[in-house]
Amino acid sequence: MDAPRLYPPGPRALQEQYDAVRLADRLEQHTVVDALLDWQQRMIERASFFFLSTVDDDGWPDVSYKGGRPGFVKVVDDRTLRFPSYDGNGMYRSVGNIVDTGKVALLFIDFERPKRLRLHGVGTVHTDAASRADFIGAELVVEVHLGRAFFNCPRYLHNMRDGTVSEDAPAEGHTPPPPAWKQEPLWAEVLPRP
Repeated sequence: MDAPRLYPPGPRALQEQYDAVRLADRLEQHTVVDALLDWQQRMIERASFFFLSTVDDDGWPDVSYKGGRPGFVKVVDDRTLRFPSYDGNGMYRSVGNIVDTGKVALLFIDFERPKRLRLHGVGTVHTDAASRADFIGAELVVEVHLGRAFFNCPRYLHNMRDGTVSEDAPAEGHTPPPPAWKQEPLWAEVLPRP
């Protein structure tokens, strides 16, 4: 599956307004992949939760939290993953939207390391017993065919273990430290001009 362009008109217009086109293009060149890298596969397979975004047939987005025991999301290969849908509130919004449009985005967050990983793809819903066999307690199984994956800067991730707010979060009387990645030559040369 070919993923839609990463920067449609809205993001591109803001990138132009804030002199971020060079940076956005460099990020796309160096962070976007169409097959999961080894570290991305490991991150997904040890996750105990992720956020799932879907789109309904009217074009409205929806997002939900999906949780389970570590390993509940299975990487089938570098372009395919599967996860269970457990008994819920009976609305079937996420899986119903996948049935209608197939459009999905998944956000995995590792607060310990810290890392964020985004996936865009096309999902299909499986209800048969054979598909559910690898997932204890699964009512349905969603299979996602990857369009693209990319990581995000983890600067604003808070420490969920002890409740510490990220030192990068702006606040009155607090100046966040300069991000280390902006000092690296690969990124420094394409940063917005002051």
